[in-house]
Amino acid sequence: MSGRRRRKSLSIFRPSLTSLTPISDMVPESAPPATMKRQRRPSSFFTPSRSTSPSSPTLERTNSANSLGSGRPPSPKSRPRTLQKAARPSSIFGSFRSLHSVQDDDDSLVRMNSKHSSLGEDITGYLDVANMSVLHHGEVQTTGGVFRKKKEYVVLTNSHLVRFKNQSKASESFPSIPATLGRSTSARHSRMNSIGSLSELQTLPEAYSGFPLNDVVAVYKLDDGRPYFSIEITHMNEINYVANTLSLQLDDPRESDLWLTSIRTAITKSRLSDLSPFSKQSVEHVARALELEQDYDPQRFYMFRVVKRAIKGGARSSTDDLSKLTSSMCYLAIGIHKLHLVPLLKPAKPASTTSLVEPPTNSYGVVTLHSLALQSFDDTFQLAFRFPFQKPSILHLASSSVTDIALCIRQAADFLRPEWQEQPFSWSVPSSLDDALLPLPYSEPDEHLHFDRTLAAYCAGFRLNASHIRYTISYDCEDSPEFELLAPVRKRAPQYSVLELLAVMRSLRYNESFHAITFRNVNLDSLHRLQDSFGSDHMLSTTRTGDKIRNLRPQEQQWLLVQEIQALALKSKRLRRLDFSNCLTRKPLDFEITRNEGCGICEAIFPLCQLQLTNVDWIILNEIALAEIDIDYFYAAAIEKKCHLRALEMGNCGLDDSSISIIMDGISCQQATLESIDLSRNPGRLNTENLKRQLSQFSCIRKLNLSNMQFNSGTEPVIGSDILLKWRLEELTLNGTRLNEESLEAVATYLRSSQSSTLRHLRFDHCQLTSKDVAKLLEPMANPKDKVRNLHLWLCENRLQQHHDMLTYAIGRSMTPSHMTMQMLEYGDERDAQTLFSAIATNTTLRFLDISHISLPIDAGQETCRILRHMFEVNDTLEELALSGEQSHLEAVTLGKGLSDALKGLAQNTSLKILRVEHQVLGLPGAHTLATVIQQNSTLREIHCENNEVNLQAFTVMVNAVSTNTTLLYLPDMDKDRAWSRKKLNREVDDLREHKGSPSPISKGTVKKIGGMMGRTRTSSSGKSGDKSPGLLKFTEQDMSAALQALDQKWTFEVARLRGYLRRNYCLAHGMPVPEEEPVQMHSPSTSSFAHALRQARIDRTPTLERSLQSLQLGDGVIEDEDEDVLEKMNVLGITDGEDTTPSASPPDYDEKYDEKLLESGSGDEYDMEEALIMKDKEF
Repeated sequence: MSGRRRRKSLSIFRPSLTSLTPISDMVPESAPPATMKRQRRPSSFFTPSRSTSPSSPTLERTNSANSLGSGRPPSPKSRPRTLQKAARPSSIFGSFRSLHSVQDDDDSLVRMNSKHSSLGEDITGYLDVANMSVLHHGEVQTTGGVFRKKKEYVVLTNSHLVRFKNQSKASESFPSIPATLGRSTSARHSRMNSIGSLSELQTLPEAYSGFPLNDVVAVYKLDDGRPYFSIEITHMNEINYVANTLSLQLDDPRESDLWLTSIRTAITKSRLSDLSPFSKQSVEHVARALELEQDYDPQRFYMFRVVKRAIKGGARSSTDDLSKLTSSMCYLAIGIHKLHLVPLLKPAKPASTTSLVEPPTNSYGVVTLHSLALQSFDDTFQLAFRFPFQKPSILHLASSSVTDIALCIRQAADFLRPEWQEQPFSWSVPSSLDDALLPLPYSEPDEHLHFDRTLAAYCAGFRLNASHIRYTISYDCEDSPEFELLAPVRKRAPQYSVLELLAVMRSLRYNESFHAITFRNVNLDSLHRLQDSFGSDHMLSTTRTGDKIRNLRPQEQQWLLVQEIQALALKSKRLRRLDFSNCLTRKPLDFEITRNEGCGICEAIFPLCQLQLTNVDWIILNEIALAEIDIDYFYAAAIEKKCHLRALEMGNCGLDDSSISIIMDGISCQQATLESIDLSRNPGRLNTENLKRQLSQFSCIRKLNLSNMQFNSGTEPVIGSDILLKWRLEELTLNGTRLNEESLEAVATYLRSSQSSTLRHLRFDHCQLTSKDVAKLLEPMANPKDKVRNLHLWLCENRLQQHHDMLTYAIGRSMTPSHMTMQMLEYGDERDAQTLFSAIATNTTLRFLDISHISLPIDAGQETCRILRHMFEVNDTLEELALSGEQSHLEAVTLGKGLSDALKGLAQNTSLKILRVEHQVLGLPGAHTLATVIQQNSTLREIHCENNEVNLQAFTVMVNAVSTNTTLLYLPDMDKDRAWSRKKLNREVDDLREHKGSPSPISKGTVKKIGGMMGRTRTSSSGKSGDKSPGLLKFTEQDMSAALQALDQKWTFEVARLRGYLRRNYCLAHGMPVPEEEPVQMHSPSTSSFAHALRQARIDRTPTLERSLQSLQLGDGVIEDEDEDVLEKMNVLGITDGEDTTPSASPPDYDEKYDEKLLESGSGDEYDMEEALIMKDKEF
């Protein structure tokens, strides 16, 4: 190679000097040529080319704010040596915005390619050593890249690490280094070295090789099993993004430690001199990567340079280079929820083989951090991230900013879980770091202690879509605020996945803002019998106060459901109530086999209650099948008086006689604190005598539910009056229980007592009560002082038609409480319904009444509707009325068409606020009545009227009425009626397709039955009837599809109008500013609005209507009945019998006469399709 001719220069790598900023003093032009030595060709592939001109300034990256050698006086030596690099630390704190100007902040992150001409970063040539101080020096064996090993003399200064051929060469540059005898230093024949020939550096007498300390990424020990001690130094040129590695091999471990300590100390001091460690391109490159992950926030953005080390164990017998232990350099960035390893920017020119390998981009959730460990003697550290049900993913990294990285990661973890007193990852760091933890960034106070932030972090860490998780927070309940997880609404996955449930439950840990948590009707089967044996970071070992958990089953042996529920109960002091109603669908069929496989909830909660490790004392287990082991867990906790249980709710849990007996015996120990008992719908039988003995021990019962239970009572009351008088009940539920005379008398006695003043709900559904029995219960509620009893009485599915006059007498004399529900009234005589409506009209105590599903032998007659209308007009106390019907495949329960006329009485009503008239088949007449009521009534706030076979015209009439009403707050979108109307129109279209090719004339009745299908017959000019031929309007498939689509779009348009009006009313009711613009303009339910909708559906022109008009004009002017019907409808649509079929420019104004015309025509369903099809042709 030495015999080959070498190139003089590489001009293609020479940068333009006009755009670069000089950072050191130029050599004076007046210096004599004898003092200037010809600059040699760089001997390293990574060294940037220099201009051969003596006056060329040294180069620096354009954004460098501080540099070594700027403003320094020239060295007294004849050959001043200058440095090229500026000092820079290897970490950055603060936001991306702080690195740019205000104008730069407004610019988007646009990819920028670095096209520097530099090929490396080692500095060769002249060195200014005037202001350098030697910190350490010595001869070591070095290796770098794929080149052979060599002996070099390394000098560590306060700003650079410089390598010389031998000590004598180092002594020439640094007088403080003594010169020693060594190899011959005679000058050889001058020649230019080839690029990348690092080994030929030794032939240059005055040459050196080195790099600034600010370019160092990491310094760490390299343990590869060799019989010597190695130090690996990685450094990177920020200009061309080329990384290099240098290994120092020493025989003495103490010398190795001395070098390591000296280099790390010098790097730490050097980093303090530069506050701009990264180029603008690097920051934008990393920020862009985080934006792609939706994890970038300028206020919470940190980036560092790190080395991803390759760990290979075992001794190496070969003499291969250390570079075969392949490592890679990248950026470590911390975003909002994740930690990212971002590869370096690709250099403008291919890097040499000594560059480190570029890694792929990887992201890890901060909440999945499993462990963080770092050493105090070098720059290495280890991060482990564990995804649920997977082994930990371990990252072996190194960085000179290791302490800053550890502190930033800990800060990010604490910020995402601000309430966690104990982070779930291993924190193995020197004790000095615990005292240097960074404070959390400021954030606005949150009512629920940043639950949303923690949940979003877990969703990001588990790679979930946070929008799929639905929950609500209630304040109008006991133990409020209450967090309730709602079931998902997605069709493909109707249940939450394991990871979604884990994200919610772990976000709720340590959260002290919720006093109650409910998972009611949320399926938790996916967590049942599931274990995560790949790690223990999710397991608990201490209580919230830091005490070690004892006397519990080891966490490693428990199911994931048990672990998560225990974490909720253990880590919150203010949590009092947990509701798991209908959360598990498991059904243990054989209790002997499943004895050791209970539901898991009892195993999680009751041992904690027994040991007094939690404040949860209200546990709801309704609709969950319990095994014998679950009963054992409960009994062990219940017999401990210090548990202070407040509730026993095990409704429909499959409890037999034995289980109920055990539960009642155990719960008797909680007589001083128990407030609620729910044993409803269990197959076990209760003995009245034992029940009386057990219930008499409790003094604080507020809620009692014994519905659908079997009693061995005989003539004894289910619950005696002496027991009831000890309690101040709020709810008493005995649904499905046959009450004898003694039981009714006991309840009546209790109602007469002042102890019942706190009673709010009294439920006697399906108890086979007659009106005589109900009157016995209503009599004690009569208050002579005209004070209304604030009580809700439930009397559904009873035999109230017997002795009906006693019930109506009590209602008419206002002996009722404030709320009554009497659904499923079945009258064999319509006169009983008339007396009921008359009694309600004179009642002055009822504020809520539900008489839905009332059944009459036939549709309500004229007299019944008149009385019902009178009830609406005169009653001035009812605020909420439910009069809905029922429609099913086997039975339809409605009041008939007369209800539409009865509803007109609401126009004069001044008290009703909520009306429910669903499933009553109101149709277009009922919709018109409701529209009139909406226009005239100013007290109604909500109208629930779905499932009434309301078509588009009827819905439009109601929306038009809402436009003039400013007090109505709710009217449904009528989605179910929309589906019904669409289904009916599809049937009409199918009929149209069947009759489209019929050869026989179509009658007028057929035309009205099939919307849009009109038959024609023509006579001869003589006026005599000739051979008739079909004049059928032929519609294409496109016409039909466009009409259906137009109707659907029109319905969507009306829904948007309705929501706009309701939003306006809501703003007015709550004193909020009303939007300046009207949501949409009012439109009449005429066919012009359909034409407007059809104009949105652009399809091919098929002017069938024009062809039909031409066929009419071909005749002699004699028009048959069918043609008269067609022309009449065309006149209504604004189409003349001439050639002008252009639709009007604007829709006609709202006209009440038009609504009346629709009423006369019937339901208008056939008219919908006919109008749409005709207007489709009219458009063209």
